[in-house]
Amino acid sequence: MYRDPRIFLVIFLCSFSSLAYEIALTRIFSVSLWYHFAFMIISIAMLGIGASGTLLSLYPKLRSLSNIGIYSLLLGTGISLSYLLSNQIPFDPVRLSWSRIQLLYIGLYYVTLSMPFFFTGLIIATAFSCISEKSGMIYGADLLGAGIGSIGILYLMTITGPDKAVFILSSIVLITSFIISEKRLKAISLVLILLNLSALFFQPVFINLRMSPYKGLQVALRYPEAEHLKTYFSPFSRIDTFKSPAVRFAPGLSLRYLDKLPEQIGFSIDGSEINAIVRGGNSVSPTDPLRFIRFLPSSLPYEIGNLEDVLILDPKGGLQVIVAAYYSSKNLYKVESNPLLIEIIRDEFKDFSGNIYRDNTWSGLGRSWLKSGYKKFDIIDISLMGSAPSGSFGISEDYGSTVEAFTEYIGHLKPEGLLSINLFILPPPRIELRLINTIITAMEELGIKDMEKQVVAIRSWGSICILIKRSPFTLNEIEAIKEFSKDRRFDLIHYPGIKEEEANVYIRMPSNEYFTAFKNILNPETRTGFIHDYIFDISPVRDDSPFFHYYLKLKNIKEIYKIMGEKWQYFIEEGYILPVIFMQVMFLSLVLVLLPAFSRKKDEIASPRIKYGARNDRGRSFLPYFAFLGIGFMFVEISLIQKIILPLENPSYAVATVLTSILISSGIGSLLSHRVSGLRRPSVAIVISFLIIVYSILFPAVSDIISPYSIPVKIILVLFILMPLGLLMGIPFPAGLKILGEKNESLIPWAWAINGCFSVIAPILTIMSAMVIGFKMVLWIGALTYMMAFITLQSFLKRSE
Repeated sequence: MYRDPRIFLVIFLCSFSSLAYEIALTRIFSVSLWYHFAFMIISIAMLGIGASGTLLSLYPKLRSLSNIGIYSLLLGTGISLSYLLSNQIPFDPVRLSWSRIQLLYIGLYYVTLSMPFFFTGLIIATAFSCISEKSGMIYGADLLGAGIGSIGILYLMTITGPDKAVFILSSIVLITSFIISEKRLKAISLVLILLNLSALFFQPVFINLRMSPYKGLQVALRYPEAEHLKTYFSPFSRIDTFKSPAVRFAPGLSLRYLDKLPEQIGFSIDGSEINAIVRGGNSVSPTDPLRFIRFLPSSLPYEIGNLEDVLILDPKGGLQVIVAAYYSSKNLYKVESNPLLIEIIRDEFKDFSGNIYRDNTWSGLGRSWLKSGYKKFDIIDISLMGSAPSGSFGISEDYGSTVEAFTEYIGHLKPEGLLSINLFILPPPRIELRLINTIITAMEELGIKDMEKQVVAIRSWGSICILIKRSPFTLNEIEAIKEFSKDRRFDLIHYPGIKEEEANVYIRMPSNEYFTAFKNILNPETRTGFIHDYIFDISPVRDDSPFFHYYLKLKNIKEIYKIMGEKWQYFIEEGYILPVIFMQVMFLSLVLVLLPAFSRKKDEIASPRIKYGARNDRGRSFLPYFAFLGIGFMFVEISLIQKIILPLENPSYAVATVLTSILISSGIGSLLSHRVSGLRRPSVAIVISFLIIVYSILFPAVSDIISPYSIPVKIILVLFILMPLGLLMGIPFPAGLKILGEKNESLIPWAWAINGCFSVIAPILTIMSAMVIGFKMVLWIGALTYMMAFITLQSFLKRSE
């Protein structure tokens, strides 16, 4: 098979299936655990790839092209088997606060799920080792396959769920093994293909995706008489509809309302985000079940505002749409971020919901939709609530709650318009305080002064309603707000001219902390000091570091630990599982990188093909080059994915688009470098560094320019925008392997291991760094690593002369 061109097809198809499996795992993690743990998948994949290099370094006899058939068979088996085994691991982040064995389960996840990527690495690293002069062709086939795989899996997940897609991907690799292997392996491949098809056809229970028992859907279904109705899939989300007593969706409902609520059907997004579809209606008679609407804090803007043009952002099950319609809003516009949810309610629950999404409905991110038009609104209504209070993981991005987002919202209000934001109370106060801080910063950037006169906040027993007006509230409006609150026994937090004794009256708290906090934040003289001294980080959040739900201040960690009931669950939610995972993968990566260094085998430190006069330490001194490339590539890739979420309005769109663009263009760059020797010059790394910095500076403006376009157009634009950078990023790695192969071919597997292992660390380090310094600075660090790669390469070449 040495000169068999099928080797490149094998690499292409194996990379296709591996990358597709990687993306399928992000969806599997989103459903079985939480979306915010999906970042682990990239590290898991790179750990397996790095381990393959270590094994080939330690056992040179495995570096034979005749083994490719066996490796592809193991890869096909490993894809389905790793999913089945990982599905049985009882890891649950909720249990981390009381069960230390969960840390072991994280390690088991890494070992189990890295298995197929380990075999992928064996295939590619073996090819590099045996035909290093074809490095450009090998790397090109690898990246092109991976890039197309990132698109192919999205289409596949429109047909079936990600757990079923795993068996199809496994079969693709097994078909490859069947084609290239000898008779005995052909028979085994055929049997395994038939087993995969049997699993898809009969769908035994053990292949079904296991979901954390602590996720909202599982909790709701444990209630008496609860009933699961149906599951819907898209490439980007899973929605389950159900009936359960747990679904009683009337956030902050006044205690003065004593009648029954209308019938509701619950739904969950990826098993965790619980909301409800409320039975719609138009009657306003005293016996109408929709009368409860007048007793919701979220009805306040409709009691005092103009109702000509109303925009509801992320209405989910549509309660706020029903609220707006109940108050006879004239022109009602709806923008929902989940297109599958719109489709389900419009098609499956049309009559039940009152056909709330029949017209004037769009899917997408609210701020992007606003940017695409010039219409102004009397009310922009944002609901941040599900059917039950729950926090968000600190490592989750939220581009809908940044300074730039609120600048867009407020900028699209009419002169007397209202911005309404509703959220659950989750003590101690931090979400609402960061929210008001972020809004105030946005108002300042719009040139709005006297903000204390343009903010109103009320609370019920369980929720808060915050109103922002483009102009000062009038005396009549203030009186209406006070009457609304008094009649429903809601407590005032702030209105222009409020006195302390007017707050914390009906639903008394031990201290009047909400009044005090809002007063200090709205006062320019006390704001900075209050933010600095507050136990949590409630500073404004911007697009460059959109981690709205990360509130932890390290200096206050002991005090926070006491306030949160001396439980570690809060710190896990805040993102402090990242350092734990980082330490685990750092340890594993160091072991894999250092093992070849301690190997006693002579053929691991010398090669019969070393040119006369070349020394082994020269080859080893070049190995950091591959570490810099691994860190730099991942820093750039992960940061770009996070940056692209904003214009593409969906994390899954961003992952697929960035991977497709970067990997395919890098594959093309690698193929070009194989034919054009000038592209293999060390100076390419300098150009890459320069381009990374240019992208980091220009990308916010580019994002604003492309945001108004439709999703398909934006995806195409992003694909082409990223291609120049991706084209060049595909050159340094195969160029380096070609140089290393000429000097000391036996070091190629070790270089592959080093690149893979440092790529394991980089994704976690990217997120940890961005939470502190922002993605722009992370991109600059990525540029620095490419510069260090250039220096390492130049130094090595000079010593080799």
